[in-house]
Amino acid sequence: MSVVKSDSVGWLLDHSAYINQSYRCCHHIPNDIQYRRYVFKAEYFDIEKPHIADTGTARGQEPGGGDSRLKGRKRRRKTRELNQGEIEAQGYHEKVSLAIRNGTRKLIERSKEVGEQGTDTRAPTGRDCAKKRITPVIADSMLVELCSMAKQIVQEQNQPVQVISDEAESAEDLNLLARLTENGSDCARIVTLMGQRYLLPPRSSFLLSDISCIEPLLGYKKYDVITLDPPWENKSVKRSKGYSYLFPWQIQQLPVPALSAPGCLVVSWVTNRQRHLRFVKEELYPSWSVKVVAEWHWVKITQHGDFVVPLDSTHKKPYEILVVGRYKGSSEKQNGEPITETVVVPDCKLLVSVPCVLHSHKPPLGEVLKGLTRPHPECLELFARNLQPGWTSWGNEVLRFQHLDYFQELDIEEGDSSCCYSQTLSI
Repeated sequence: MSVVKSDSVGWLLDHSAYINQSYRCCHHIPNDIQYRRYVFKAEYFDIEKPHIADTGTARGQEPGGGDSRLKGRKRRRKTRELNQGEIEAQGYHEKVSLAIRNGTRKLIERSKEVGEQGTDTRAPTGRDCAKKRITPVIADSMLVELCSMAKQIVQEQNQPVQVISDEAESAEDLNLLARLTENGSDCARIVTLMGQRYLLPPRSSFLLSDISCIEPLLGYKKYDVITLDPPWENKSVKRSKGYSYLFPWQIQQLPVPALSAPGCLVVSWVTNRQRHLRFVKEELYPSWSVKVVAEWHWVKITQHGDFVVPLDSTHKKPYEILVVGRYKGSSEKQNGEPITETVVVPDCKLLVSVPCVLHSHKPPLGEVLKGLTRPHPECLELFARNLQPGWTSWGNEVLRFQHLDYFQELDIEEGDSSCCYSQTLSI
């Protein structure tokens, strides 16, 4: 479970625990399969101290009780006039900051109160984790390059979904590029791509391709939940050679209506740039026949409950925006189940969690969206960089954070039924 504490203001999440439970249990294990258990390396969530911003720090106490004031004298920077974008961002922050501060404090305090009563529900703090230097995985940039190369290869049209079953012992001819692949087993599996090993969670499916080859998703399923974290265009991204971006008109070309079931929830991660927020609300969603129904915030905290940067920092903010919309499809039943198009989505909710130090590794949304869709929803993540059990994922980096180097293999005792097994599948 990813939810540590649920309250009227939102949810306190444990992202790390959610990942690790995905590789814990399995069923129908053949006798000749080797047992293994994997967990995401703890240092990727080892954030004990805030990342102190150099200007605009807030005075006084932050939600978790930490003091955000800088000690010692700091060199004063020459002030300058704000541009229009910065003025708009400041106005938006003034509108939401108090609710974010009070709501985050409330969730953390409530989780500590419950923890003192002897239950297992507690704030995600105090992990026993030795500080280690975070080194990038060598294969991180390989996936984008492979997808670019795949454009030059003529792909066979209408290829069937390739399914990895419990019975599959090997699949040497497995092609993972621009081919919809499904781990149909109840266990984690390992696949090999260009000599690199990737761990697939159970009951997950993915399409490794760029935006020019998204067609295999069409006709596969209709989805009740679609989340997307687009590579938004901005100045820092343009200066970075290792991070690609899309123009708004390119994002608008995504076939979201064709992928959506009636009443589908569409959730977009948006940076704090107001022009991106306006684009999603006023242009992107209307072009997809999606109605905006709520605006949520993901708040990033340390393991001790402080904001990762001071809330009033002028450089960065410790939160990101989620725009929740509802696809305005027909009101017919789907698979005999009534569509939840009329279910009211609560507004102004907070998702509070310790973030992963890996760039763009977003917290899971499946559990917080329960009750807003049909009981067993089909879920899709666009521009994904990792996989989730029970979800379909698409992107040119969709396997990035599934690389085996991000995981730690644990020692297990013989006959331990709580472990996962894995099996290497190669191309």
